[in-house]
Formats: sequence, structure tokens, C-alpha cells
Amino acid sequence: HIPNTEIFKSVVNMDELGFIKVDFNTRTNLPGVFAAGDVHDHIYKQAITSAGNGCKAAIEAERYIENLKATNRY
Repeated sequence: HIPNTEIFKSVVNMDELGFIKVDFNTRTNLPGVFAAGDVHDHIYKQAITSAGNGCKAAIEAERYIENLKATNRY
């Protein structure tokens, strides 16, 4: 019941329980860094929810990289 997020403590924003804070699109406060599953979801923490969030984060990461390429920042 404790997220394994200690390694990211000084990198991304977390709540008081140690879960990584994300927006609706799984983005953290650090550009290009996305979080999914048990490290950010302290309510559901189920395998299917984690898989769905992982897919969502992968799509958002791909969009982020494509945007960097399109704007010559990659």
C-alpha cells in the first residue's frame, strides 16, 4: 500500500502519501515525464487500471516527442 516512488521524490511532485501527482493526461510537473498505475493511483490500484493508464501515458509520451520533432526541439 506504499508506492515505490522514493527514487523520484526530488524530481516530480508527489502528494503527502508519496503518490506521484499527474494531470488528466498522466503528465507530471516535469516536461516529458509521465506516470501511470500504482505510483499515482491510490484509489483503484488494480492491474487493469494500471494497464489502461500505462497505455494512456505511452500515447501522451509519443505525442510529446512528436511535438518536439515538429518544432525542431528534438
